[in-house]
Amino acid sequence: MCILCAGDSGVRLLRYQERRSRDPEKISSICSWPTPKNQTELRQWLGLANYLHKCTKDYAVPSLLKKDVARNWRPEHQDAFDAVKKSFASAPVLMMPDTSRPFHVVCDASDFAIGCALMQFDAEGRECVVSYQSRQMKPAEKNYPVHDKELLAMRYALIKFRVYLLDELTFAVYTDHASLRTAMNSPHLAQRMARWLSFFAEYNVVVHYKP
Repeated sequence: MCILCAGDSGVRLLRYQERRSRDPEKISSICSWPTPKNQTELRQWLGLANYLHKCTKDYAVPSLLKKDVARNWRPEHQDAFDAVKKSFASAPVLMMPDTSRPFHVVCDASDFAIGCALMQFDAEGRECVVSYQSRQMKPAEKNYPVHDKELLAMRYALIKFRVYLLDELTFAVYTDHASLRTAMNSPHLAQRMARWLSFFAEYNVVVHYKP
């Protein structure tokens, strides 16, 4: 069952005392890592970064994954490298999931990446992050209409957090694109979107528009 409704929900990413700790040594290592001089050093750094990516909101680093990047290191590669290190240094610590409390999801899409966060409210009503997930869009996905990109982000979130969400009685997904309300109810659905709606129907999700 998939229900669409409009409403306000200020989504803030806050820390919580009951936390999932990131390894301080790994954080220090990744933040002090020098610019890679070859492909081996780059792979080593990306391997360490991958260990921590669930703690980080924006971990789509496509420009660093391309072949021969280390041989042809350009300013945009350095910018991406520095941005990832900064992101890890400032990432909030995550709370452990509490299956006795409801989950909700925040998802978003840009022109080139999708991301989402699995969240819960604690006993004091504070909104806490359980996990972040993000990835770079594939070349074909970059050509999707805006509402399809937002649906792609939602689908990605439900797949990544399936173990927590599939058995939920009802959970909320928050998106900042009101177009989803009309896109998902349109009688003229593209084949791709029709497949996605069939997938969404497996979940008891209520989609909220959050401006």
